[in-house]
Amino acid sequence: MKTSALAVMAAMFSASLWAQPSGDPESIRLQREAIAQQRDAIQAEFQQDSKACWQKFAVNTCLSQARLKQRKALEPLRQQDLVVNAQERQWRTEQRDIRLEGKQPSNADKP
Repeated sequence: MKTSALAVMAAMFSASLWAQPSGDPESIRLQREAIAQQRDAIQAEFQQDSKACWQKFAVNTCLSQARLKQRKALEPLRQQDLVVNAQERQWRTEQRDIRLEGKQPSNADKP
């Protein structure tokens, strides 16, 4: 129940962030912070699950299931991280091109 609520909340939050794929540094920073918060929530839930596993008889099976659940929850965040990294690379490339464009001698004065 808690996992599904967390997944729905994460999906809604990330949908609002990804609706406007802006490459400016502030947007990238906000997206990274959102991903980090989601990752921290997943990590906290994993810690609770693994702690609860130690109270059960089949500890290893429970821990394996908790790790699997954690990996499944972290995979969309990894994909979002890749998107943010691509946006940041694109922004850096644009900034570099702008800087280099200013350093180019103009060819208009040459015949």
